[in-house]
Amino acid sequence: MNDPDQSGGGSSAGRWTLLTGHGHVLVEIARNPEARIRDISAAAGLTERTVQAIVADLEAAGYITRSRTGRRTRYTVRHDSQFRHPAQEGLRVGPFLAVLAAADENERTTPGPDDR
Repeated sequence: MNDPDQSGGGSSAGRWTLLTGHGHVLVEIARNPEARIRDISAAAGLTERTVQAIVADLEAAGYITRSRTGRRTRYTVRHDSQFRHPAQEGLRVGPFLAVLAAADENERTTPGPDDR
């Protein structure tokens, strides 16, 4: 089996992520609904152009809505939206996003070993 992500039979650790770009962008929007494309891009490790395309995909699929307040865009995540893959048929994205947002909040507020 040829895997283009592996070089010379070594481990592919660090070369892939569990979430797709769409997943990363949706999580960032859930964490910060007023984030700019630039902010989402930096957090997700994607180009601004890619994030713009993903945001358009997420909006077209009904995962998010966009509204304008002056010059700013505010996103609203539709937590009742269902996953698209048949393996998660019937499951809603809200609980998934809640877990990831809670994990992020715990990391920011829980002191680490060096903070004591």
